[in-house]
Amino acid sequence: PPAAGAELSGVFQVMGILECHFINGTEKVRFVERHIYNRQQHLMFDSDVGHYVGFTPYGERNARDWNSDPVYMEQKRTSVDWLCRHNYEVSRPFSVERRVPPSVSISLVPPSSSQPGPGRLLCSVVDFYPAA
Repeated sequence: PPAAGAELSGVFQVMGILECHFINGTEKVRFVERHIYNRQQHLMFDSDVGHYVGFTPYGERNARDWNSDPVYMEQKRTSVDWLCRHNYEVSRPFSVERRVPPSVSISLVPPSSSQPGPGRLLCSVVDFYPAA
């Protein structure tokens, strides 16, 4: 924290994002790791590519260093199995197999002065998952 009475000179954001992309269950799985600094992605690992790619000079330097470490890269390349596929099985009951029945309501909408005639029935179906 700043000293008493001092103002902050800026806020910096550093993010690391791990993504698992599943196609047809675990038939095709892709692992993506993104490194972001102040809303700019500077480094990325994609299991389909198999190595880090840098997008800034700092990211390129990190990519070069990390790609040259065979033990570290083997751990990243196997993330599809030990991270993605493992967590798919753990979370499947709460995500893939999740079913929420719809909430259905039917109400009478009375005629109005702008739309004279008989009333109408309004059927609302909401709060269900999956959407399809």
